[in-house]
Amino acid sequence: MNYSQSFTVYILECADGKYYTGSTTSLEDRINEHQMGIDPFAFTYSRRPVKLVWSETFETQLEAIAIERQLKGWSRAKKEALIRRDWEAVHEIVKAERKRREKMHG
Repeated sequence: MNYSQSFTVYILECADGKYYTGSTTSLEDRINEHQMGIDPFAFTYSRRPVKLVWSETFETQLEAIAIERQLKGWSRAKKEALIRRDWEAVHEIVKAERKRREKMHG
């Protein structure tokens, strides 16, 4: 028997238009938890209903956590390009960010 487990990183769009990024081993269960509002202190609690707009599955938890952290640091525009799977736009945003950083640091 194969007991391997996969790890999914996901982005939800909240009712107020904000994005929430998370990771889980059971996407369907996790989205249901967000929709039910199990934790009144959770980011999504007062922003329900939520809608899954992007997800990707990874083989290891380490990989999923690294991607989740990376995405949490992304701008809204970059996340929206990812959601559209517009790799060219993601690349252009990265180039623009790099230029801004270089300009700031001389």
